[in-house]
Amino acid sequence: MPIDVKICGLSTAPTLQAAIDGGAAYVGFNFYPPSPRAVTAAAAAGLAASVPAGVVKTALFVDPSDDDLAAVLEAVPIDLLQLHGGETPARVAEIRQRFARPVMKVIKLRAPTDLAAADGYLAVADRLMFDAKPPADLAGALPGGNAISFDWHMLAGRRWPLPWMLAGGLTAANLAEAVAVTGADTLDVSSGVETAPGQKDPALIAGFLAAAKAL
Repeated sequence: MPIDVKICGLSTAPTLQAAIDGGAAYVGFNFYPPSPRAVTAAAAAGLAASVPAGVVKTALFVDPSDDDLAAVLEAVPIDLLQLHGGETPARVAEIRQRFARPVMKVIKLRAPTDLAAADGYLAVADRLMFDAKPPADLAGALPGGNAISFDWHMLAGRRWPLPWMLAGGLTAANLAEAVAVTGADTLDVSSGVETAPGQKDPALIAGFLAAAKAL
């Protein structure tokens, strides 16, 4: 089974090129200002210009306003909206209709009971992403990209009617196990290809993509 990869939080030309050269199916730009990976719409527009056809340009937002979304979408040719906050199913449906883009809703998992949240989005989202919910006592935790994973066995044997991605603490060293346990066919990585928060490394990106391709 071929494994698709999304490299999230790209902010420089060399790291974006490493993702493209390595065969990433998705490249992600982060528009959540508190994140060390955040980019401006102008910066993302410059980067997006070099993304070849067929590679899905994804924009990460956290509880965005319509103005937030419009400002980015007017400047950047985004293919997929990733909603990483507390957006309700009604809000997801509204964004999808208003901005005429496919939407991926992130479901954050810490305990098996957290999985139930996915059900509310099945009729309104185009994709799901399962990411780790940070511990309540994790200082400075972001909505994602915290380099922590959840118990992958929560997803073992589960199926959803929407395509989905696995995120949360993935690295070149553990992705094979993650895929074996969860059955995921698409992986999202951010902190796992960084030398420091927000500092993507072309060699780590190449290594992650090579490890995924080896599966």
